Amino acid sequence: MAEIWTSYLWPLIIMVAQSLLLMVILLVAIAYVLYADRKIWAAVQIRRGPNVVGPWGLFQSFADLLKFVLKEPVIPAGANKGVFLLAPFVTCVLSLAAWAVIPVHPGWVIADINVGILYIFAISSLSVYGIIMGGWASNSKYPFLAALRSAAQMVSYEVSIGFVIITVLLCVGSLNLSAIVEAQNGPYGVFNWYWLPLLPMFVIFFVSALAETNRPPFDLVEAESELVAGFMVEYGSTPYMMFMLGEYVAIATMCAMGTILFLGGWLPPAPFAPFTWVPGVIWFTLKCLFMFFLFAMAKAIVPRYRYDQLMRLGWKVFLPISLAMVVIVAGVLQFAGWAPK
Repeated sequence: MAEIWTSYLWPLIIMVAQSLLLMVILLVAIAYVLYADRKIWAAVQIRRGPNVVGPWGLFQSFADLLKFVLKEPVIPAGANKGVFLLAPFVTCVLSLAAWAVIPVHPGWVIADINVGILYIFAISSLSVYGIIMGGWASNSKYPFLAALRSAAQMVSYEVSIGFVIITVLLCVGSLNLSAIVEAQNGPYGVFNWYWLPLLPMFVIFFVSALAETNRPPFDLVEAESELVAGFMVEYGSTPYMMFMLGEYVAIATMCAMGTILFLGGWLPPAPFAPFTWVPGVIWFTLKCLFMFFLFAMAKAIVPRYRYDQLMRLGWKVFLPISLAMVVIVAGVLQFAGWAPK
């Protein structure tokens, strides 16, 4: 019995406690990421944004949460009720599950698995099912049309993200996310990170992440001018909130992935004091916030693409460039003798 406790039960309890702690921190962070998104958008448009609920509007996201939870959910009479309610739950759970393998500090990760990057890629690929389920279960042609558009969009840009990940893996020689961060540790600090040698792939990753998470200018899945909230048109109250929560958690995941792959993860920008005095988790958080600021500015500045332009960019521009970069990076590593041992 003692062996079962020490080998199985106690590690399980620790993992559940860590997961709950991470989920609470992540959900509170998402509330303020949403607040920051609205404030940045407002600042670009020279207006105030949320400023009423709490000091400087800091509790606006929690007021919105309360409003969504207390509203009555309305399910269309012709909808498949089980799938209709399961879709937002699937989207939300899959988005949160991706954070199980993301290291925010040396040793600070729930599951430090050797195939962490494949796990995240698989989870992000599965998230399209929540959208397809929501669009189909609504039993209306408009949500279904938007769900099909979303599936085509997300699959298209996942291909580019896959090739971006391959170029980083060629440089590192490992699928472990902590190993990817450690591979960027060097005497030149910020200039040792992969954003510099793999700059074209960093740009492709950023734009593909916008499309993958249905962010403007690629928010054609829920383009108000065309499809009136797209696949979510029949949703309200808590199910709608879960879709939006899943979307913002996915954005946070992509920011964390960009930080790990190209911005050195928890590493300081310079490998000497006073930068090394700051804990790694602080650097990781600041880099994720910088990535999100880029997401928010893209939303505020860039006009929305047409759907044919979106698909042409993914298949005719990003796919050839990313394929060429994989070949170039592999060739340079092989012939220059820089390939990881």
